[in-house]
Amino acid sequence: MPLIPDIAGMTAEVNRMLMSSLHKDLYSTVLGHFKEDGLPAPTVEGLLSHVRFLKQVAGKDHARGISAAQADVLDVAICEELAEMATQSLPSSDTPYHRLAAWTGAINRSFPVEIFTTNYDLLLEEALEANRVPYFDGFVGSRESFLDLQAMEGDALPPRWARLWKIHGSLNWNEDIRGNIHRGGAAGARLLIYPSHLKYDESRRMPYLAMIDRLKAFLRQPSSVLMVSGYSFSDEHLNEIIVQGLQGNATAAAFGLVYGALSNYPKLIEIAQNRSNLSVLAADQAVIGTKIADWPKGRNPAFCPSSFAVQWIDDPDTAGTKKAIFTLVDFQALTYFAADLVGEQQRRA
Repeated sequence: MPLIPDIAGMTAEVNRMLMSSLHKDLYSTVLGHFKEDGLPAPTVEGLLSHVRFLKQVAGKDHARGISAAQADVLDVAICEELAEMATQSLPSSDTPYHRLAAWTGAINRSFPVEIFTTNYDLLLEEALEANRVPYFDGFVGSRESFLDLQAMEGDALPPRWARLWKIHGSLNWNEDIRGNIHRGGAAGARLLIYPSHLKYDESRRMPYLAMIDRLKAFLRQPSSVLMVSGYSFSDEHLNEIIVQGLQGNATAAAFGLVYGALSNYPKLIEIAQNRSNLSVLAADQAVIGTKIADWPKGRNPAFCPSSFAVQWIDDPDTAGTKKAIFTLVDFQALTYFAADLVGEQQRRA
C-alpha cells in the first residue's frame, strides 16, 4: 500500500467517509449536481472546486439547494479527511525523499534549488531537515510564523538554502479567526490546503498566488530548467503557467517525466508538439523537440547497458532485439539517479 494514496485513492476514501457520516444527504446532493450536468464522477479536487464555488455564489441564500454554511461544512469535512490521510512520516532514513534532499544539499550552488510541489504532506520537510538542508518556504517566525511576501520576492537568502514552494498549501498551514495565515498555529485554526483550483476568498488566494508567482519568476530566469516528476499535468491552470513561462523565455526548458505510456497524455503531447522547449518523457516514448518517437532498439546486448535511466527488455515485435525503457519516470529511480550524481560530483571534487 502507498504511504499516502494518489488522487483516486483519496477520492475513494473521501467518498467512503462522507457516505457513512452525518453529511451523507448533503454529500449526495452535491454528487447529484454532477449527474444532472452529465459529468463523470468527480475526483476530490473537482469536488472541492464545486463545493467552494457553491459557497462563493450562495451568499446568504442557496445555490443548487446548498447554503454557504452547508458548503463550508463539507469543505471542512473533506479537508480534515485529506489531512488525516496525508499526515504520515517517512518509514526509514533511506527513501526517495531523503535521496532528493541529499542531492539538494550536496554541493555549493550558484543558484538555489527550487522545489515546487502540489503535495500538502510534510514528507519533503522531514527529509530536508533529516539531511540538515536549510530551506525557505515563504514563512518566517517561530511562535506564529507568517507569510513574508517581501522575503519571497526579494529572494536574498544564500543559494545554499533550498526554496520549497507548496502550491496547493500544506498540512501545517492554517488560518486563524482573524483571517491571518500561519505555518503551525493554534488549536482550532482552519487547515489551509488547496486540492482544488478555486481560491474563493482573498485570505486563501494570497498564499496560492504567491507560490504561483514564484513559479513564474523561476521560469523567467535565463536558462532555467524545470524537471517535473510525479505530476500528471491534470491541473489546467498550472499547465497554463508552465506553458506561458516557456513561451516567454526561449532559454528555459522543462522536462515532464510522466508515469506509464505516453499515449495516456494526449493533451500534453499536443502541447509538447507545439512547444520546442517542453520535452515529455515516458517509459515507452518521448516528445523531444516537438517530435514524438520511440526509445531506441539494439541487437547486441553488449551495446545496451542498463542504468538508473534506462533498462533494456526483449522487443516482442522483433526477435533478438532489445528495446529501451526509460526508467526515470519513476520517482524512486529518479532519486537513485540523483544520488549517483552526488557520488560523481564528490569523486570529481
